[in-house]
Amino acid sequence: MCFHGRLEKPAMRSYVKRVLQPEERIIITARLHWAIYLVPAALLLLGSIFVGIAAALGLHGESLVLPCAVAYSLAMVSFIRRWFIRWITELTVTNRRVVYGRSFVFRNTLEMNMDKVESVRVDQSVLVRLLGYGTIHVLGTGQSIEHLHQMSSPIEIRNAIAAS
Repeated sequence: MCFHGRLEKPAMRSYVKRVLQPEERIIITARLHWAIYLVPAALLLLGSIFVGIAAALGLHGESLVLPCAVAYSLAMVSFIRRWFIRWITELTVTNRRVVYGRSFVFRNTLEMNMDKVESVRVDQSVLVRLLGYGTIHVLGTGQSIEHLHQMSSPIEIRNAIAAS
């Protein structure tokens, strides 16, 4: 059973594909949701508001440069940071395990065998539910993969884990 739709493969070569065991197959691979870009968008909007206020007040030159430059710079840095984190992060459910990892130069992974999974909890507010993302908590015996924030399609991920 494979899920398609909003879930996507990470752009980088998947860690899980390199470490699949014989007869193990990928059920679902998820990424961080696009909503992680809301903070950079808000900073960009804030910079634009500064420009609009300054234009409405007839301000020119140096009084406008600093607040706009700060807001736009923070937006750019925040966007690049969040894009990079989204690019290197993956959550994969196979028929045998759940694997969460981030890797670029250094690899940080957490794997849990399906027979160790006790429960999967999804937290979503109303707005977050409408946008299609949430926080996933995979609780297991001896270890837990907790607080996977802003994951796309958390209900589909939960269903994939529960069905395995």
